[in-house]
Amino acid sequence: MTRRPPELEPTQNPTPESTALLPAPELTEAECRRCGTLIAGLDGRYACGVCGWVNDHSEGHRRLPRADEDPDLPRGRRKRKQPPPYSC
Repeated sequence: MTRRPPELEPTQNPTPESTALLPAPELTEAECRRCGTLIAGLDGRYACGVCGWVNDHSEGHRRLPRADEDPDLPRGRRKRKQPPPYSC
C-alpha cells in the first residue's frame, strides 16, 4: 500500500486563526477615479465596469484573508498535472 505524500495529509491541529469565522465584507461606494461613474465594492476594493479601472488591493479597508482562512478552500486535493508540451 502506498502512503499519501505529507503535503496531502490533513492537518492534525488547525490553528485557531484558520478556524475563526471571517467578518462579513462591507459594501462600499465611491466614484471611479478615471471616468467618475459611481461604483460599489467590498471593503474599499473597487473595479469599474464602464472603463475598466481597478484600485490596488492594498487600498482596501482591511487585510485580505489568507488561503488557509478561506472556508471554501478544497482540502487534500492534488494539483492538476500539466499535459506534456505538444511535439510533432
